[in-house]
Amino acid sequence: MIAQRFIQMSTRRIFAQRPASLTSSRFSAPAIITACKPLTQSRPITTEKVPEDEAYALLKAQRAARPIAPHLSIYQTQIPWTLSALNRITGSILSGGFYLFGAAYLVSPLFGWHLESSALAASFAELPTAVKLLLKFGVALPFTFHSFNGVRHLVWDSGREFANKSVVRTGQVVMGLTIVSSGALAVYGL
Repeated sequence: MIAQRFIQMSTRRIFAQRPASLTSSRFSAPAIITACKPLTQSRPITTEKVPEDEAYALLKAQRAARPIAPHLSIYQTQIPWTLSALNRITGSILSGGFYLFGAAYLVSPLFGWHLESSALAASFAELPTAVKLLLKFGVALPFTFHSFNGVRHLVWDSGREFANKSVVRTGQVVMGLTIVSSGALAVYGL
């Protein structure tokens, strides 16, 4: 590394002193090489002691003057990226819910919780019908959406339905199937 740096600086000095050695006799030396004899730069560094409260006020003023980079708010909402985000969110909700319930089921004998199927079914049966409907819909919605969107991704993996119009159309189909099947699963057995 040091040898490369030494060679680089040496060649810069040589070409700065004799720009004709850089070009052949048929071509003239580039104007930048002939105009700039020294290629080293120097910049004086000056600092001044500023009290802490003034430094903070200066920093705050500099931060206020910085441009703010736009985020998602500048983009028009589109089905593909909305469904992609929802697919990740529903996957996290489902896996997190399964892990939490599995861990609670494993430690339930230690804490005296009754999470066996008969106890859960009995406590669910005592709930009002509207609450049952909302709970069932809330559990069915992420499950059906993630399942249908997973099938959509499998179709994409096969190389079909990957044009822009097809992506939007399959997204609308997934949303329609999700709402209909979640509602059917929520109403079933009431």
